[in-house]
Amino acid sequence: MDRRSELTEFLRSCRARRQPEDLGLTPVAGRRRVPGLRREELAQAAALSVDYYVRLEQGRLRNPSESVVDAVATALDLDEAERRHLHNLARPRRAQPVTPAIRPVLQALLDAADVPAAIFGRRGEVLAWNALAAALVTDFGALPPRERSMPRLVFLDPEVASRYVDWEGKARDLVAQLRMATGVDPDDAELAALVGELSVKSADFARLWAGHRVKEKCRGSHRYRHPVVGELTLHYESFRLPDAPDQSLVCQFAEPGSPDEEALRLLASWTGGATPGHLERVNPQLR
Repeated sequence: MDRRSELTEFLRSCRARRQPEDLGLTPVAGRRRVPGLRREELAQAAALSVDYYVRLEQGRLRNPSESVVDAVATALDLDEAERRHLHNLARPRRAQPVTPAIRPVLQALLDAADVPAAIFGRRGEVLAWNALAAALVTDFGALPPRERSMPRLVFLDPEVASRYVDWEGKARDLVAQLRMATGVDPDDAELAALVGELSVKSADFARLWAGHRVKEKCRGSHRYRHPVVGELTLHYESFRLPDAPDQSLVCQFAEPGSPDEEALRLLASWTGGATPGHLERVNPQLR
C-alpha cells in the first residue's frame, strides 16, 4: 500500500468528521464542496501555515516533528489509536518483522487455559488456539493455513459470520484493526493482498474500508449465537507478546455467576476432542 495515499485519505476522512464550530472557528466564507473542515481551517486550528499542512496531508514532508503531528491530531480530536496511526503514517519507522512461529510453551499455555484463548497476528490471522476457542468459533485445524484468518472468516464464511449477534460491530472492528496495521507496515504485501481480496469479494468490507476508521484490539465483548449452547456474551482482553509485538494473546471470559458462564462451562465440558458439529449431533435439543 502507498503510505502517502494512506496518509492523505486518512486525514481527509478525519477532516470530514469535524466542523469549524467544533474548534471554535468561524467557517471560511464560500461554498463548501466537501463536508467537514477545510484544510485552511485545520491549519489554523493546529497553528500551521496552510502550505505546510497541505504538504503534510499529501505526504510530501520527509519527517515532520512529533509536535506538529500531535497538533494536527489534537485539532482533529483523534483518540489514542487514531493518533498513533497518524504518527505511523506521517513519521514512518522500520516495521517489526512478522514472526508467525509460535513457541511451544505458548501452545501449552493455551491448552491449559479453561477459557477460549488464541494468538493472532497483526493481519488477524489465527496462529494458535485451544479447543474451547475452536468450539466457540470454528474448527481452525480443519482449515488450510491461509484461511485461518478472522477477516476472511467473518466476511466470507456465512457459518462463522452467523456466530456474531452484532456482526456489523465485529466486522467494523476487524476492518479498523487491519487499517491500523497498514500504518505499522504499509509495505506489507500479504496485508495488501488480503485487503484487495476482501474488497473484491465483500461489498461490506469495501464499504467499511472506505471509512478509514482505526482501532487497536485491546478489550471488549462479543455476543455469540452458538448452535450448541445458544446465545452467550463473552468479554475479552488482549495482551501483546513482548518478544513478538505483531502477535496478541486474546482470552475470552464470562461474567462470574452469570448464565453466560454456565453456557461456557457447558461448552467446555464437551470439547474433549469433539468438534462443534459432533456436539450438535450428541445434543440436538441444545440449539
